[in-house]
Amino acid sequence: MRKIKSNLEYSKILLYLVFAVISSLYGCESGDENEEPVDDFNIQISLPSTIEVTKGGEYVFTAQDGGGLKTSDLFILESGGISYVCPITAVSSTGFTVQISNECKTGDYNVSVKRDVRKKPVGKIYVNIVDFLFTPDEGTTVYGLVKSAEGGLKGVVVSDGVEVTTTDEQGIYQLKSAKKRNYVFISVPGNYEAPSLGVLPQFFQKLKANANTVERVDFTLQKVEGQDAYKVFMLGDMHLAARTNDLSQFSDFTTDLNTYMNAHASEKMYAIALGDMTWDLYWYSNNFGLPEYLNTINSQVKNLQIFHTIGNHDYDYQATSDFTAELKYMNHIAPTYYSFNIGEVHYVVMDDIDCSEYDGTTSRNYKKLTSAEQLSWLEKDLAYVDKSTPLVVAMHAQVYLPSETAEFKIDHDITSTEQLFNILDGYKVHFVTGHTHKTFNVTPQDAITGGNDFYEHNAGAVCASWWWSGNLTPGVHISPDGTPGGYSIWDVSGKDLQYVYKATGWPEDYQFRSYDLNNVNFSLADVPLMPSSVPTSVKNKYMQYVDAYPANNDNEVLINIWNWNPRWTLTVTDESGKSLTPEKVWAYDPLHIAALSVKRFNSASLTSTPSFITDKFTHFFKVKADNADTDLTITVKDEFGHIWTENMQRPKVFSTDAYKTK
Repeated sequence: MRKIKSNLEYSKILLYLVFAVISSLYGCESGDENEEPVDDFNIQISLPSTIEVTKGGEYVFTAQDGGGLKTSDLFILESGGISYVCPITAVSSTGFTVQISNECKTGDYNVSVKRDVRKKPVGKIYVNIVDFLFTPDEGTTVYGLVKSAEGGLKGVVVSDGVEVTTTDEQGIYQLKSAKKRNYVFISVPGNYEAPSLGVLPQFFQKLKANANTVERVDFTLQKVEGQDAYKVFMLGDMHLAARTNDLSQFSDFTTDLNTYMNAHASEKMYAIALGDMTWDLYWYSNNFGLPEYLNTINSQVKNLQIFHTIGNHDYDYQATSDFTAELKYMNHIAPTYYSFNIGEVHYVVMDDIDCSEYDGTTSRNYKKLTSAEQLSWLEKDLAYVDKSTPLVVAMHAQVYLPSETAEFKIDHDITSTEQLFNILDGYKVHFVTGHTHKTFNVTPQDAITGGNDFYEHNAGAVCASWWWSGNLTPGVHISPDGTPGGYSIWDVSGKDLQYVYKATGWPEDYQFRSYDLNNVNFSLADVPLMPSSVPTSVKNKYMQYVDAYPANNDNEVLINIWNWNPRWTLTVTDESGKSLTPEKVWAYDPLHIAALSVKRFNSASLTSTPSFITDKFTHFFKVKADNADTDLTITVKDEFGHIWTENMQRPKVFSTDAYKTK
């Protein structure tokens, strides 16, 4: 009996399930008789790439016969996992009207249309939420509003890299742009700041539509205090590539920078990176490029806007034209040339690396020149800048270069450089450059400037010798000319500019280094691992250091004043008060030889001359003391009245340990 009962229960359950399924099917079929079948959900709309609409406002889309939409349909905008429901308020023979959700913000959206329980994707769109609608003049392709919390800003210079204009009384600008470079940027006016994305000031925006489509791009600035006196850090070559312990050493630099910033927290501070933030060869082999650079610096530096300059190692060497080589930089960092104002100073960032002859290989055949397109833009930009305004022109490659036979020479494409000089004529110009990994300064009293009020500050390198010296000799971070790795600090007050070099890990008064040459000498004994079979040219390269610093007792003292310029003074007196006459010389820095060059030549696998070894350079001085134990007082004074002094106790020991970071 128990078994029969179980079978009956099982039959009842089975009949119940069959009945439920039949009821369900019957229910679907007997739904709303007016509901359209799925096959009839046919809409034909083509979305524009971008639209401008006020917050919560309506936008009329063009579509024949309303695109097949109904006012009962819903227009759905989706971004970042959030859906915004936008009702369709009207449908006509020529289009349909959508009320954009009050919650929508400017940005890219995926678009779909929902009808009852069905949903159909129809494309993507960029929605630009604007304060008010404005009809641009005929021929205008890019326009917009530049404003602050106080309202529209008049007279702000706006450009697409080719055309240049200014905003009107309402803060509106209009450009007849061919959109050649696919962005628009503003020359941020003095006493205002653009918003920041990490360290990057957002003074530019990428264009969304093709050249024939009119689009609106608005900018919102913040009015700030403190630009009557502020600091600018000039950051030379960083060369981050995830090699030679560079990321750890870079952290030493950012720690130094943050310490300095914290000590001056009451002051406004900005920075300009002078190019070669990365190292193109390692974009692919080490997977360390511009995004990784940004991740690194954004994780270590806060509350500092850094304006960037493109360097030759920030181009994509796999490209085959100048424009395609710079695309990754423009996508990740900024336009390659632009201008901005801080207080009463006009800053111009230029791209002086031309990669037109790139062939997609590591040959990287570039030229140091400013393109005709840039020069044309610069001339238009400066039309809005009074001649009494100081100009700071940042470029990666040096304009001038010191020569051992002649004080300076132009080290740039002559034709484009002369055109640049003509455009800058009449202004007081400070060129700030990097590239050389050395330090030198040109002033108007140097004959090479041709009577122009031009300066150049080749600002040294954050990475010094591409991070090699600190990797081989921890604690000695030094460039091939003996400049310690570091950065420049500019103090700007109104139109007055002062500048000083700051060595990473050292106090601010570390401005020169002295060597007692009685205790400095190099020989082949320092490189016992150098193979005897090494080519003669390689051995001779090392012998230049041996010849420069043989063992001797000539009582000479070598002084390296890396940020020297002709307006500085050097005085040396001995312990008896006698004044010694310094002789300006070209020399190899002994510390760099010991910390880097000796160690790179001292290799059993050496077959060719190592890279990044010590270079002979300017900014050295020699004096001769009376004897080996005569003490000296060395005093260096810059043009701003800063005085640095060393009481040199002789004999002075020479070793890498004696010069390690404090």
